[in-house]
Amino acid sequence: MARVTVEDCIDKVENRFELVLVASHRARMISSGQQITVERDNDKNPVVALREIADSTQAPEDLMEDLIHSLQKHVEVDEPEAEVVPALNPSAADVGGADGDIQFDRMTEEDLLRGLEGLVPPAATDDEGE
Repeated sequence: MARVTVEDCIDKVENRFELVLVASHRARMISSGQQITVERDNDKNPVVALREIADSTQAPEDLMEDLIHSLQKHVEVDEPEAEVVPALNPSAADVGGADGDIQFDRMTEEDLLRGLEGLVPPAATDDEGE
């Protein structure tokens, strides 16, 4: 295979600057001992990296993702946000506050008992009378 030029790789990675970043990252990976996917043909690591990109044996998207990951010092983890739960016992300022959005009905214990007596089924009251 003839020497690889940028023109052979430009259809795989359209931006020349990005191509240089990706190929140099792959060349460093090769220097650190990673296996090559094409014949070396007495070429240096940057040329081997360009040939791998030109032959599509290395995906530029994967190399770019690996490059970004290698440059990150702090990896941010997406954690679900805590749900805001409304308070069960609102403060006095919230009940009749200046905004007036939240209003609660106040009921005495006697009003509650009278309301519950009205919920007794009619059949239960007839059976008691007999």
